[in-house]
Amino acid sequence: MGVKVNPRGRTVPLAAHGFVGCAALAAAAVTLPALRPAAGTPWPTVLLLAALYPLCELPARCRLTGGAPGGRDGGPAPLGTGSFFPVLIAAALLLPPSAAALTALPGALLSRVDRPPVALRRVWRAAQLALTVAAAAAVGRTLRCPDSLGLGPQTPDFPYVLLPAGATALTFCLVLTALDGAVRAVAEQLPGRTAWHGLLGRALAPHAVHGLAGLMMAVLWRSAYGPVAALFALLPVYLSGWGFAQYHRERAAHQATIRALVQAVDIKDRYTRGHSERVGRASVLIARELGMDEPRLEVVRFAGILHDVGKLGVPTRVLRKDGPLTPEERRIIELHPEYGHEMVRGIGFLGEARTAILHHHERMDGSGYPYGLKGNEIPEYARVVAVADAFDAMTSTRSYSRARPVGTALEELERCAGSHFDPRMVAALVRALDRHGWQTGVTADEPAVPTPRGPTPAADPVPAADPVPAPLQEPA
Repeated sequence: MGVKVNPRGRTVPLAAHGFVGCAALAAAAVTLPALRPAAGTPWPTVLLLAALYPLCELPARCRLTGGAPGGRDGGPAPLGTGSFFPVLIAAALLLPPSAAALTALPGALLSRVDRPPVALRRVWRAAQLALTVAAAAAVGRTLRCPDSLGLGPQTPDFPYVLLPAGATALTFCLVLTALDGAVRAVAEQLPGRTAWHGLLGRALAPHAVHGLAGLMMAVLWRSAYGPVAALFALLPVYLSGWGFAQYHRERAAHQATIRALVQAVDIKDRYTRGHSERVGRASVLIARELGMDEPRLEVVRFAGILHDVGKLGVPTRVLRKDGPLTPEERRIIELHPEYGHEMVRGIGFLGEARTAILHHHERMDGSGYPYGLKGNEIPEYARVVAVADAFDAMTSTRSYSRARPVGTALEELERCAGSHFDPRMVAALVRALDRHGWQTGVTADEPAVPTPRGPTPAADPVPAADPVPAPLQEPA
């Protein structure tokens, strides 16, 4: 994680400049001893590792090779995401602290930076890595790690070498995440607990893998086969890391696609703002209670979020009409599940979510739309989303109606279980809310009107002739 632009002022705070400056001075103090003539720095090893680190980082950060995974906003990832650290950990195992710190500088200073301020980000990255590698090397040296690695024909001191190597990798992880959290706290003006939240947990597993690769690299480097053999230890780890980064790029692209569709619906239909995200969340609660595994939970979340995407095909004048809808306008809005299915039919990663988008207004007794399916003819995901959709419609405050209490909404769902909704899905939602609770929301930013209106543009309407309980006549 690099220095971010402060979201409040759009500029990096002065305190962040001071923090980065202090880190740079500390890094300079750490590396300078290696430059003294009498230091005995093993320059061939330092220079080889210093050149190898940017070479290993280059493909991961080059757009031509599929690198530079996207960040939260779909843009380039923050500096430091997806970095390849086995080379630096090997340097910490092989070299004195000041010499090991030098190996991080060329790669950090030459790395591409996608967001301003470029110079400040590069200086921070170089200082952060130099301090991290120096600290890890100091721990490794204290535990006599270089002696345990062997030299030439000597065999490494297994299993003892695992102890100092593990301590070195753990120190690398702890110092790096500590500095990440510190710069976030200063640059983004976050509370300490927020700035460090989750950083260590996400870093432990990748750094453990990088530490093992770094140990293998260091052992081979010190062996009779020399530095060339050490490269073979990096290859499988590098390829697996590259594949993992590609997976995250693809996942980020999926999220960006869904976010764009939801934002388009929210812009067009002001009455359902925030509704889609909450339906996705409620759908996951139901699906998890039913015992669905993680891949299916993700698909059902997509289904809940995108269930109303077909409203993009409904004329805006109908969606935003004040007052009751005419029968013809109702028929137009009832086409939105089919519009939505057509819109997402070519998005392969949605899988079964597409059937939920098409059938989330079907009813167990066959009185729903668009095809009048009944019972188990209705896809399971659609039955999940139907309950989540109706629940959020009843518990959300909109510009034309106040939210009903969660208990009242659940009673209404239970009353309609079997006729409109699958009783299993309703029971699952009741159990999930007993455990997790529910935070209701406002789905429109207009001021509330003083008198109630009839069916509104946001409605996912039910034909007026149907015997529907009053709360379910509200938009869903």
